[in-house]
Formats: sequence, structure tokens, C-alpha cells
Amino acid sequence: MVLGLDSGNDSSAPQPDQGRSLTRAQRACVYGTGGVAMEVVFTGVAQAFHRDRANWKLQGHSYLWMLPLYGALAAYVYEPVRDSLRRRPVPVRAVAYAAGTIALEYASGRLLKRTVGVIPWDYTGHGQFVRGGGATRLDYAPLWAVAGMAAERLSDRLRRRPTPAPELS
Repeated sequence: MVLGLDSGNDSSAPQPDQGRSLTRAQRACVYGTGGVAMEVVFTGVAQAFHRDRANWKLQGHSYLWMLPLYGALAAYVYEPVRDSLRRRPVPVRAVAYAAGTIALEYASGRLLKRTVGVIPWDYTGHGQFVRGGGATRLDYAPLWAVAGMAAERLSDRLRRRPTPAPELS
């Protein structure tokens, strides 16, 4: 016994609850909430570094559309992609996440434009890398790659799956 913890194999000792995987709908709620929270932090911090009008209020924002978009796309699109890329090298996964997110951002932005008349996150006027009538920014690819890589661990934890080691080749 070390520090009051028994390291023996006593089967009567309480075992940690491994729990069950969250349902897909529950995971969608977690992804949606996490995505909106990250967006609020990102937009708040980005204000402080704006070259023309830096603002240290750090007032972030998001859009109610983002909750179901982040949630549904992560639970129903990202997770299957994650599963198919599980053992691929990091650069391959990162590029896939960046490209996939840009494609989904474009598609969902254009769909919202057609159905409700507006792209809530319209990037028009934010540089030369804006595409799709303001639906996406190609210069955000590195950020989306990092977000996709970070979401791997969250996805694995929510589904109670071990994070595999990538292939070396």
C-alpha cells in the first residue's frame, strides 16, 4: 500500500467507473457547446490583435446557428472521418481536417445563404483568401487543422476509445 492506495488485485476493491460512451446526440451537444465556446474565445482574443482597431475588451461572439452546425457536423461527419484516419500520420490527418472543415464551412454557409438569406460569419472584406461569397477563408486552414487534431482526443474520450499511435510511414 502506497499513500493509502492499494495496488493489489483485490477484486472486492472498488473499481473506477469506466462509464459508457455518450450517445451521438449527447456528443453533438458537447461538440456544439465546445465549438461555440472556442469561437467566442477566438473572436474575443482576435480583437486585441486587429491591426487597424485593436480592442482589449476581449468581447467574443458567435451565432446561434453554430450550435447545431458544430454539433451535427462533428458527430455525424467528423467522427466517421476520424475513424477512417485513425492510424494515418499526423500531417495527413491535419490536412484532411483542414480541407474537410473548409468544405463544410463553404457548404453550410452557402446553404444558409440560400435558405435564410445570410451567412452569419460572412468573411467578405477580410482578405484575399475569402471564397464562396464570404462563406470560407482559406487562410484559416492551419487553425482548422489544429482544431481537428485537438478534437481527436475529445472524440475518443466521448466515445471511450483509446487514442491509437499513428503509423510511422
